[in-house]
Amino acid sequence: MTSAVVSVRTKPPSASRARVRRRVLVFAASGLTALFVLLTVSLTTGEVPMPAGTALRALVGLGDPGDVLVVQQFRAPRSVAAIVAGAGLGAAGLVLQRLFRNPLASPDVMGVTGGASLGAVALIAAGASQVLIPVGALGGGLLAALLLGVFAWRSGLAVTRLVLTGLAVQAGLAAAVNLMIVRFPAELAGSALQWTTGSVYGRTWTEVWGAGGAMVVALAAALVLHRRLAVLDLGDDSAGALGLGTSAARLQLLVIAVVLASLAAALAGPVTFVALAVPHIVRFVTGPPTAASLALAGLTGAMLLLASDLVVQHLLPIEGLPVGAVTATLGAPWLLVLMLRQSSPVQRNHA
Repeated sequence: MTSAVVSVRTKPPSASRARVRRRVLVFAASGLTALFVLLTVSLTTGEVPMPAGTALRALVGLGDPGDVLVVQQFRAPRSVAAIVAGAGLGAAGLVLQRLFRNPLASPDVMGVTGGASLGAVALIAAGASQVLIPVGALGGGLLAALLLGVFAWRSGLAVTRLVLTGLAVQAGLAAAVNLMIVRFPAELAGSALQWTTGSVYGRTWTEVWGAGGAMVVALAAALVLHRRLAVLDLGDDSAGALGLGTSAARLQLLVIAVVLASLAAALAGPVTFVALAVPHIVRFVTGPPTAASLALAGLTGAMLLLASDLVVQHLLPIEGLPVGAVTATLGAPWLLVLMLRQSSPVQRNHA
């Protein structure tokens, strides 16, 4: 009887891990397929529709010169920018929510994307080159993170204080951006306006390669530091007992998340909802976080932002609508539901 009990108790964890691995593999394969389909649709649809084979050949410089121009100079940079920015936002949201153990933590709620917008708009106002805009966005994001840390760190990063402080920082930075845009000359106001709404329209390969290259480095660093994030999930006491310097680890992971979100904002502006929702989607599909969660969050963010941009381009009757308008429309009720769940007596009792 004892051996039977031991057998019953030891088999389920192994079976559970196998189920989790299967879900992860299925989700990853489905996500990659969906991303390829979305990318193909983005390259083939528009004012100049073309077959998928023609678009894919044009992507590598083959075929009619007109098709090559449309795909390589207009459609492909926009689509790749959405993929890169979405991946950065998804990964940043996952890191922040696990780091703070807070389902409401995300770059847009905490003011990071607002700071990135301020840095980018400030460089536009100064007449800087487009190549330097990601640098300005990164500096603005780090400034916002510093402000958030100064205002909220002494409260122990409590859920309510963190969200309220982040919203206050975001509102203040948004006001500063709007003031700068009002003072802009007319020819610069249009270029800066995208940083208040979020858009991947008009992205160039120079911007994509600059921010994308830095994004790859930041994602690689996040993957390297993933073990520290997993140890922090055990709690500060347990993490310290295992020899991890919790303060240094939290600072490193926070910097990585800010860098990811700021680079995403450099490409797409302050896009909301993606970083907030993606970690919840990944947890719902795959269960508790694993080593693959970060990669799946990047993949899900890329799919979500590219799909939202396709909706903006082809399904809505309003021409020129920024992708941030779609994600914000989805994100407002999502944030409200999360805040209500977080403050409900049942949730507090289970916390």
